[in-house]
Amino acid sequence: MTRGRKKAIKTPKILWDLFVEYVKKTKANPVLKQVFVGKDGIKEYEEREAPLSMVGFECFIADNVEGINFPDISHYFENKESYKDFVPISSRIKAVIKDDHTKGAMTMIYSQSVTARLNGWKDSQEVEKTTKKIKVKFKEDD
Repeated sequence: MTRGRKKAIKTPKILWDLFVEYVKKTKANPVLKQVFVGKDGIKEYEEREAPLSMVGFECFIADNVEGINFPDISHYFENKESYKDFVPISSRIKAVIKDDHTKGAMTMIYSQSVTARLNGWKDSQEVEKTTKKIKVKFKEDD
């Protein structure tokens, strides 16, 4: 007798194969950005590399796996007990997505600030402020 929900993605290998397919499809289909060129502002489109994302992967799975009709595969990534066989693959998928974000942001392909927010990165500097009281005596003219 099995408990819990029936797994639509039966094995970690199937999950990995779906991810590889998602990466290929995403990278083969760049995003078009509208730009205006020249003094006349002629409208053109630039191709931009499409970033990987967990949301994009969830949507890809929802569109391509029978039995999943909504983009929620979080249980494969968060439920370490019932889905323990998936932990190595789900960790690897998260790492590949984060690596794509890192490389894309560092090479300015993707927005650095958006990438930082999505990944919870924070650039902070601590500034220490000290004040010192100085007594100044003025010498009166004779």
